[in-house]
Amino acid sequence: MRHTRIVVTQYGGPQVLQVLEEACPEPGPGEVRVRVHAAGVALPDVLAREGIHPETPTPPFTPGWDLVGEVDRLGDGVSGLEPGQLVAAMPIHGAYAEFVCLPQRELVPVPPGLDAAEAVSLVLNYITAYQMLRHAAKVQAGQRALIHGAAGGVGTALLQLGRLAGLELYGTCSARGAATVSGLGATPIDYRHQDFVKEIHRLTDGGVDVVFDPIGGAHLWRSRQALRPGGRVVGYGLATSLRGEGLTSSRPGRRQRFRGTAIFGLYILGGWLLPGRKRVVPYSIQTLKRLKPDLFRQDLIALLDLLQRQQIAPIVACRFPLAEARQAQELLEKGGVVGKIVLLCQDASGKGA
Repeated sequence: MRHTRIVVTQYGGPQVLQVLEEACPEPGPGEVRVRVHAAGVALPDVLAREGIHPETPTPPFTPGWDLVGEVDRLGDGVSGLEPGQLVAAMPIHGAYAEFVCLPQRELVPVPPGLDAAEAVSLVLNYITAYQMLRHAAKVQAGQRALIHGAAGGVGTALLQLGRLAGLELYGTCSARGAATVSGLGATPIDYRHQDFVKEIHRLTDGGVDVVFDPIGGAHLWRSRQALRPGGRVVGYGLATSLRGEGLTSSRPGRRQRFRGTAIFGLYILGGWLLPGRKRVVPYSIQTLKRLKPDLFRQDLIALLDLLQRQQIAPIVACRFPLAEARQAQELLEKGGVVGKIVLLCQDASGKGA
């Protein structure tokens, strides 16, 4: 049996994504072959394609951080799973494929009947939001939060989960995303035409308790200025540092990690040493998953339960066939996407496909 997977042939633009037809992989001992129903398209996939994400493999490789699919074949020594059972996983790379073999420990059961595209939105975006709210920011009901990129995949997750947590919410976005941000219970701030620091202090008379910042670099310090005394900035993603200010050189595939890490470290140190007790703290989903895999599993199960009970409703911006991964990434890179872009496998069964 043959299948389709997407391959990054070399670091570069969307044109380096190639559609490959090949024999299906066979699971090894302790592995499970999963028939992918839905794979998420996220900025880390784009940064990996460009060769500038810290988790970037050496080409050729298949991108894709997160997936939902069904168990297709069990390797030797695997028990407790049945063919046809729905599962989710965050392999970090490899999800842009019709079939993928993963260690059993990576798979989390998915309740039947869920939309595959909505369910896959939880694996990277909602886990990131959930863990930042609970573990990095330790938010409490009644606190104020500013979310940058509030109309995006992680941003909309933060808005929905923040509302469940009883937060007063503010979100930077473009004019296109303002209606979505308002609809999710937050006050939108147009980052193109408004100074978010001035606007936050005007709206709150003192600042917010926490800022969620995926931009990084000098933007972290601007976010710190929006805090009240004792607040904290949670930095994640760090797109600016990865692409231009810290971790990359001018050549695709070359990374200067130590410079970017040192700059972030200075911001963290400054948050502790300068007056005002305004902290800058880092969050990395892959680091926390590796250090505390059971916590990742518990949090994903909790989110799947919220989805099943319709307490959260992931926004799926677009659904592309797997073979159109290049078009999906091009759309993401244009910016202004509201919600999550998802790739669907044509032969997948299930509601989401």
